Amino acid sequence: MMRHSLGPNRQGGEMRLVALVIAVAALVWVAVQWLAARGGWNIRYVLLADLAAGAAFIWALVVTWRIWRRQRRRGH
Repeated sequence: MMRHSLGPNRQGGEMRLVALVIAVAALVWVAVQWLAARGGWNIRYVLLADLAAGAAFIWALVVTWRIWRRQRRRGH
């Protein structure tokens, strides 16, 4: 019984983490693009920011997919 009550809390925490990662990745990516355009940064640093943001979005997609699959298996 106690285990079942912890499931939604854990899932809610995972969903909040996914939302936080998406928001922070997007904000940092936009900030780096803006700073790079204004400061004439080397394109390698901009590419590094693009790759990091892409990795964060892929991670968020994978975790969201796992949450969705877990929900479907439980029948919720």
